[in-house]
Amino acid sequence: MHIFFTGATGLIGRHLCPFLLHHHDVTVLSRNPTKAKVLLGHQVNAIDSLEDVDFNTVDVVINLAGEPIVNKRWSDKQKAVIRDSRIIVTQAISDAINQCHTPPHTFISGSAIGYYGRQGDSLVDENNTDPHDEFSHQLCKDWEQVALQAQSDDTRVCLLRTGIVLAKKGGALGKMLPAFKLCVGGPIGHGEQGMSWIHIDDMVQLILFLIRNKEISGAINATAPEPVSNKQFSKSLGKALSRPAFMPMPAGVLNILMGEMADLLTTGQYVVPKKALDHNYRFHFTKIDAALKSLV
Repeated sequence: MHIFFTGATGLIGRHLCPFLLHHHDVTVLSRNPTKAKVLLGHQVNAIDSLEDVDFNTVDVVINLAGEPIVNKRWSDKQKAVIRDSRIIVTQAISDAINQCHTPPHTFISGSAIGYYGRQGDSLVDENNTDPHDEFSHQLCKDWEQVALQAQSDDTRVCLLRTGIVLAKKGGALGKMLPAFKLCVGGPIGHGEQGMSWIHIDDMVQLILFLIRNKEISGAINATAPEPVSNKQFSKSLGKALSRPAFMPMPAGVLNILMGEMADLLTTGQYVVPKKALDHNYRFHFTKIDAALKSLV
C-alpha cells in the first residue's frame, strides 16, 4: 500500500514509520524533507508540499501533524498556532480526498482525549456525549469535524483520541523524569485527577490494527484500559526509578507558572478504549507499573 503521513517526525511517527516501511511505500510531509529522511530512513519519500501528492495513488492517510500543545504558555497567539497547525493541514487533506476519483480507503486523523475536557472521576468512553467546553475540547472538536469532511462510501475516517503517550525519549515522560530522578517529583495538586496513558508500543500497534481492520471508523480512544490517578502515576514512576515521589506540586504554583495550560495537569479524565477492546485489540501494556518499568 501507499501510505501518506503527516507529523511523521513526531514522537509517534518516529516509532511507527519503521513498521510501515516493512510492507508499504511511505510518503511523509515535512518542512525539512532532508532532515525527515535522515530521521526516518532513506526508504521514505519526503516532500514539503501537499501539492506534490496525488491522493488518487494513496491508500491510507495518517495525519498526526500539529504544534506540541505543552511547549509554550497558552497566549491567544499560541492558541492560534496550536489550532492552525492542526486545522489547516487537515482541511487541505480533506479537500484533496474529496477531489479524488479513487480516494484513499482510510484516513486516520489525530485528535486527543482533551476532546472530553475535564470529567472528574467518572469513566469516559467514545459514547460520552457530555464534553466539558474548554479550549482542549473546542480544538479537538473542530479538528475532528474538518477530518470528517473526507468521510464517504469510499473513505472511512478514524479519529485517534490519543492519551498521554509514554515513551523512552521525549513526550510527557521525558518532561517528568528529571524531577523524579532528583527526588523532587510527586503528585500535582490533590493528585486525584485522571491520567489516561498509553505505552508507545500500543500506540504504534493500535494504528497498525486500525489500518488492518477496515470495519472500524469514527472516534477511537488511544489509551490503555486502566487509567490511573495522578497520585498513582507519581507513585508508580517513583517505584520504577527507585526514588521517593511525595513532593507535591501545588496547583496554585502551576497556575502562576503555566497559566491556562496548567488545566491539562491539574484536571483530567479517566478514559477507557471501549472501541478498541470491542474490536478485540489486545493491549501489550495494561498496568502502569509494567509500562513505566519497561521505559525507565
